Parts: sequence; C-alpha cells; structure tokens
Amino acid sequence: MTYHIQILIMNNAPQFRFSKRVILYPFFTVLLLWLVYWFEFRFGFDFTKYGIYPRTLSGLKGIFFSPFIHSSVKHLYNNSFPAIILMSALLYFYRGMSSKVLIVGWLLSGLLTWIIARNAYHIGFSGIIYLLSSFIFFKGIFTKYYRLIAVSLIVVFIYGSLVWYLFPVDERISWEGHLSGFLIGLLLALIFPGQIEIDVPIQKIEAEEDQDPFLKHFDENGNFIPTSELEKRNQEDESE
Repeated sequence: MTYHIQILIMNNAPQFRFSKRVILYPFFTVLLLWLVYWFEFRFGFDFTKYGIYPRTLSGLKGIFFSPFIHSSVKHLYNNSFPAIILMSALLYFYRGMSSKVLIVGWLLSGLLTWIIARNAYHIGFSGIIYLLSSFIFFKGIFTKYYRLIAVSLIVVFIYGSLVWYLFPVDERISWEGHLSGFLIGLLLALIFPGQIEIDVPIQKIEAEEDQDPFLKHFDENGNFIPTSELEKRNQEDESE
C-alpha cells in the first residue's frame, strides 16, 4: 500500500516574483494619460469639466475621470515618472492586493476630495500618486519585513518632498486631492490584510508501507496498530 503525504514547507519571507505586468500596466496607464492629453490638445477639447467639482452631483463623475485629465504638459510630465515607479513597486511587492489598492483607493480618495475640497475643478493623477506613496510607505512599516521597510525608506528618499504639497502652499495645486490620496493610502495600509502573498512550495513524498517503520503502525483505514500486535501479525505472516 502506498501512502501519499503532502508536507507544507513553511517560509516566512515573501518571495517576490517579477512579471511583465509590473512594467506593462504602469507603462500603458501613463501612455493612456498622454493619449488623453494629446487628444484634448489636438482636437481643441477641454476636459477640465470632467474633473472633481466638490459637493455637486455633476462633480461626482470626476471621481472616475479626473486622474486622466491634466492642465499642461508640465503637469502631466511631473506625474508620469512617479506613476510608473510607484505603480511598478505596488505590483511587484504587493501583487496580491495591488488591484484592490488601486481601485478602492482611486474611488475613496476621489470621494474624499469631492467632500473636502474647495469649489473648483480638481484634476490630475497626483492624487493616485499620493495614494501609492502613502500605502507603500506605511504598509512596509506595518509588515515589519526588512525589504519592504527598505522600499518605504526609498519612497521617502525620492518623494519625501511631496509632503509639502499636502498643505495649501500653492492655490493652483489641489492639495486637497493630495491629502485625500495620502489619508486613503494610510487607511488601506491599516485595514488590508497584513499577510503578503508568497509562493509556498509543496513537496510530495511517497513511501512504501513495507519500507517505512512508522507507516507500518497504521492500517489501510488509518487506525494505529500497537507494536505488540504488529509483531504478532508479522510472525503470522512469516509462518504462512
């Protein structure tokens, strides 16, 4: 009789795995931002009215559309590289929860902007950038895993100056959108499960009953056979 035993090999360290989507998703997202701006510029459209306009029913549509709308090439350029870097980091280090972070964070940060912001159109991808910066930083700290903490410190090193734009330092900048993204990123880092998705290998071991002394103590139904009874059975088998 052959027993098949599955042994779970425990591994407390997350196994980060690179995939094409880590690069492709951020790249095509930023490409879409540039295509929207090109279309707006080329055909003379002004999509500003599709931004978030606080506390109005019509302004709610901006929750969905505002990240794709930018006021100038400089505005779009300033958001492009942080978007690629931070989205790639999210997809690589937190692939199991990346979709939830982006979708839920996008909607909640937009809604919070709609609630707290000044009466003006709020546009741009920067709210998502603050969302990602905040989530990656705080989640790395909360997990207490050294590689993720290192990622958090890198985010602070590269984008630490973003903190100043959480405050009304420039009336042309939607600091409310930045603050909303930052707060929602912190919230998601707190409420989303602390486990990081890992690759857990499973090893199968096959053992023949007549070759394994331990397995000889169990019958075909899994019942334990005492040593004395097992020796008696062996003697009977030999006598036959």
